[in-house]
Amino acid sequence: MAPRIWLIAGPTASGKSALALRLAEETSAEIVNADALQVYRELRVLSARPSPDHEARAPHHLFGVADAADGWTVGRWLRAALTALDDIQARGRPAIVVGGTGLYFRALTQGLADIPSVPAAIQRDVEARFDGLGEAAFRDQLRAADPVAEARIAANDRQRLTRALAVAEATGRPLSVWQATTRPALPADAWRAVVLDPPREVLHQRSDARLETMMEQGAVEEAAALTVRNLEDRLPAMKAVGLRELAAYARGETGRAEALAAAQAATRQYAKRQTTWFRNQAPSWPRIAAVDTDAQWAEWLALDQPPAHMRFDRP
Repeated sequence: MAPRIWLIAGPTASGKSALALRLAEETSAEIVNADALQVYRELRVLSARPSPDHEARAPHHLFGVADAADGWTVGRWLRAALTALDDIQARGRPAIVVGGTGLYFRALTQGLADIPSVPAAIQRDVEARFDGLGEAAFRDQLRAADPVAEARIAANDRQRLTRALAVAEATGRPLSVWQATTRPALPADAWRAVVLDPPREVLHQRSDARLETMMEQGAVEEAAALTVRNLEDRLPAMKAVGLRELAAYARGETGRAEALAAAQAATRQYAKRQTTWFRNQAPSWPRIAAVDTDAQWAEWLALDQPPAHMRFDRP
């Protein structure tokens, strides 16, 4: 049986949404969001969520469904995504899961470990150690506690490094052991994946240009409206790329050009982290290097994918 679920992953500004919409229109598929920021209704512009026009052209799920004060975890997203996928399957239609949050894709395809919550005091202590020791010395500590996790976490990934050590210290069990006991949420033969991986310079040009457009479309006002709510900094929505820089401009603390340049730099760094994650964590997934939608579609059809015209019958 051909896969009923397509996964389209990649960094910001790589063209994922456009390719997903093209595929949805060709196959009568429904689209499920796998971007941690696009779940928040307050971040339509800052998260580059599909426009209302695009959302009207195919069914979209899990876009703008949460309030910024309601911090979604990977586990919560996974439960919501599986419910959406079950509903789509019940309608006899294929699904497209699209986004740039690697942990969401890993939860779907490898499973999600049932790890006990880490006390905030332990997490803060571990993060303080990272900041005080520096990454090299911190990795020595992590290597002693969890050599498998240390070896597979990419350089400069402070969040995952501190998470791994915090889990080991809080539970007495390495994070890698917890993860090894997981089961995939989706059967291996139920999905097929692709990663959009355009050349770095092209990706940077696209993300820079998109930031300028976002500012014209209301990103500054969106950032200002969110920050005046005085939500906790730890919430995922408050970590949106560009939020801090554009909010500072809205408050008159920086000029427009300075804020734009800072937001563009932050977005480029974010795209780099996403690209690194997919290269390290999903090395076997096919890559599409093109950025133009028609060229991406041609590369998609050239891959070992089900025919673009395929319709799925209800099982």
